Amino acid sequence: MLTVSNLSKHFGDLAVFENFSLHLAPNGFTALVGPSGCGKSTLFNVLTGVVAKDSGSVSLQGREVPHLGTTSAYMHQKDLLLPWFTLMDNALLPSKIAGENPAQSILKARALFKRLGLEGFEDYRPGEISGGMRQRCALVRTLMFERELVLLDEPLSALDAITRASLQSLLLLLQVEFKKTILMITHDIEEALMLADEILVLSGRPMRVLDQICPGGTKPRRFDDPRLIEIKLYVLNLLQGELVQ
Repeated sequence: MLTVSNLSKHFGDLAVFENFSLHLAPNGFTALVGPSGCGKSTLFNVLTGVVAKDSGSVSLQGREVPHLGTTSAYMHQKDLLLPWFTLMDNALLPSKIAGENPAQSILKARALFKRLGLEGFEDYRPGEISGGMRQRCALVRTLMFERELVLLDEPLSALDAITRASLQSLLLLLQVEFKKTILMITHDIEEALMLADEILVLSGRPMRVLDQICPGGTKPRRFDDPRLIEIKLYVLNLLQGELVQ
């Protein structure tokens, strides 16, 4: 699905990453875990064309592309809903930009609202609902893009622990029910272990892959699994070693 080869980005004398590579299989769920400031969000900015790459290549479904800005859906850490729009109007923005049939788009959005537990809140504004419900709406908007590749930049990090746990299963819907290929940034090792097929543990700058971990087993996984606890401790030791360095 996605191949990133020898990607490099510098800001002056600061090397954020050099010759960074990764490969995402179709319908896979890959999580990037690394120390704060290592370059994860910069990587997403380069992949989506917000920031120009210095060198390297990006290929989507076997075809080299300049960036993924028009070929992927991107869900940010903040919901980025427009406060003066209703939830339905926010969800319909992608279809309006694409010039799609309004009646069909509304039917599709209503079905997604029902599937993601937002039925009855279509006419509410973002300031009238909880943070968890706003992220559900952001997820509806992401699905309205109808793109096979989805980039998730810590989409649940601003939520409380209980709400976050309840929404993690919705992220799996992207992969399991909607057949998306997912690349997610997270600082939560447990979240990565419960959701991802593959975890890339990243170093500090210049960012590189320290290890590639495939937890295996049926998802969503239970974190009281001793095997997962062992993997978490291993990842923590890797990251702590990077912080010491």
